[in-house]
Amino acid sequence: MEQKQIESLINQMTLEEKLAQMTQLAPMFFGVSQDTDLTGPLEEFHLTQEDIKNVGSTLNYFGAENIIKLQKEYMASNRLHIPLLFMADVIYGFKTAFPIPLALSCSFNPENYENATSVAAAESAASGIHLTFAPMSDLVRDPRWGRVMESPGEDPYLNCVMTKAAVQGFQGQSPKEKGKIASCVKHFAGYGAAEGGRDYNWVDISENTLRQYYLPSYKAALDAGAKMVMTSFNVIDGVPSSANKKLFRDILRKEWKFDGTTISDYAAIHETIINGLAENEEDAAQKCIEAGVDIEMMSTHYINCGKKLVKEGKLSIDLIDQAVRNILNLKNDLGLFENPFKDANPEDEKRLHLCSKHRKMARQAARQSLVLLENNGVLPLKKATKIGVAGPFADTNSASGGWFITAKNGSSSLLDALKEKGFQTKSSMTVPLGSMKDQIFDVEDNTEKAAMDLSDCDVLIAAVGENPSDTGEACSKTSLRLSPNQEKLVQKLKETGRPVVVIVFSGRPVVVIVFSGRPMELKPILPYCDALIQGWFLGTETGTGIADVLSGDYNPSGRLAMSFPQNVGQIPIYYNNYRTGRPYVGTKDPYVSKYLDCSNEPLYPFGYGLSYSNVEYHDFKVYIENSEIHAQVTICNHSSRETLETVQLYVRDIYASVVRPVKELKGFQQIALNPQESRTINFVVTKDMLKFYNQNLEYVFEPGEFQVIIGPNSRDVETISLQLS
Repeated sequence: MEQKQIESLINQMTLEEKLAQMTQLAPMFFGVSQDTDLTGPLEEFHLTQEDIKNVGSTLNYFGAENIIKLQKEYMASNRLHIPLLFMADVIYGFKTAFPIPLALSCSFNPENYENATSVAAAESAASGIHLTFAPMSDLVRDPRWGRVMESPGEDPYLNCVMTKAAVQGFQGQSPKEKGKIASCVKHFAGYGAAEGGRDYNWVDISENTLRQYYLPSYKAALDAGAKMVMTSFNVIDGVPSSANKKLFRDILRKEWKFDGTTISDYAAIHETIINGLAENEEDAAQKCIEAGVDIEMMSTHYINCGKKLVKEGKLSIDLIDQAVRNILNLKNDLGLFENPFKDANPEDEKRLHLCSKHRKMARQAARQSLVLLENNGVLPLKKATKIGVAGPFADTNSASGGWFITAKNGSSSLLDALKEKGFQTKSSMTVPLGSMKDQIFDVEDNTEKAAMDLSDCDVLIAAVGENPSDTGEACSKTSLRLSPNQEKLVQKLKETGRPVVVIVFSGRPVVVIVFSGRPMELKPILPYCDALIQGWFLGTETGTGIADVLSGDYNPSGRLAMSFPQNVGQIPIYYNNYRTGRPYVGTKDPYVSKYLDCSNEPLYPFGYGLSYSNVEYHDFKVYIENSEIHAQVTICNHSSRETLETVQLYVRDIYASVVRPVKELKGFQQIALNPQESRTINFVVTKDMLKFYNQNLEYVFEPGEFQVIIGPNSRDVETISLQLS
């Protein structure tokens, strides 16, 4: 559709129709949800059936036949035949689940993230989805927040790289293409800085910090072509995001020139009243429309109050028209006016969902995303090894993590995958872990029995972690330790005298194999581990990906995208902190920045991860050419195994007009090395890459002394100083 046709359509619309286009409701309002009393919601939201005929979009409704049927009914009842827009939370997979985004970021391979979102786009498009509420690019530094699992991690540079890859996977060259969907970056802005790691909480950060650390990844998404921006739940600088003119009008629209569509998070417009910014529904609608939020998700203040606001002269019709223009342009970018069903196709669903090609890509991403944290030589396992496996994640097929709403089960189990590798296995204490959301805090204490059952095995694997339902939204925690009986299990297994491999399944850092959605507090179990793996939640190919690594069929290559604390009292802990005037440098002086009961360092730093190879760095050189920093280093694989090494380059600005971080990631290269192979690699750092925001919020480069830092992680590095004019 041509732009003049869109303008003609806007001119034909009544004010009521425009306000309805600016409203997003759940599918139950369209009469398609099971066991739904439609009258109740309509009355509660003060809606009529005529309103429903014009509502612009719905969320989390899918299935090709369902979408086709509802779209036909909707367009038949809509006076101007404007198509309904179907959006959904397709975060890291649709039917084929990839590792959670934090785990994907640990692969340090943007191709894995792009593959994940490309597969998610193809599978969800076939089921009728037009747009996903992803990626979440929020910078995260506090693993108590459950939604760290959705983030690329703690570093702005890595977040930008991964966010760009995610958008490219979802959208390709255009979301109009077959098998592609539009992308909505979230949550704008600073949601990951929620105070105390508590979801929906306020955020208190300076504009300098906001611009330097938190905004770049959102901008990277827009530069990659993301079509939509979602507000965040938090209050920032005293104003809820959904009513924040500075964020949406000044930064997003004027400064960044974004011409796409904006949407509130779920009921966030209404929450401006609860926040105490808006006096009532009418005030909330006015403030949020004026702030620049085009679509109101799951509250109805726009549609109920907008007409009165315009009539009384409190709200400009031009603002309404611009919001509608943005919405119609999005539908046009998706090709919905020509084909309102887009890619919805039952036959494509059957062909694409969980197909072998997609599972192969998921398996590759899974094994590259897990992180080997400790290994005293017990790994990789020899094929003749008799393996005992215990813990709640030993035999589960539900290891997809929070927010995987379209298929809760279907992951390959660790036990099954080990058997397929030809290992002789024995299991015990494999009952599911209870969910804290359900007020079940642990597994039954069968630790003594488990140790006795497996005492005849050569190697013992503890598959432990947190329940997948305890990660994601509304999953904040004050404790990041394993549950008491899981910690006890690890100890009892060690008391058998057999080597113990711990695998942690989580969304936070952890291990013995640790299954989790966040970094966890692993120090208490370290004395009982011979090997420790942060397994995360790896999706459909969880078991096969881990078995590939345990068996040595794949040499582990993952690196941490978030620092792991020694204990929760260190949080927030991250590698790129500012320098203090009283740094702790190992002196006995008590009046320095340190703890009395713990060192300042994380248990495992950002960028950390082991492999089965011995890799060394040699001949690190730095020189200046054409006002650019050139760094060169030779990487040697002194082992009999092929290895994938992630070489990380950091820079430190020694003196500046504002205090600068102790180091900042400015590049990384992932190189495959054959046994005994050496390779020299090069980095180039431009002046633009060294810019920062000064006191006046000017983005500037300042000449002076810099340190160029290189290594396999943010801690174990070599440093060279130089002057740059």
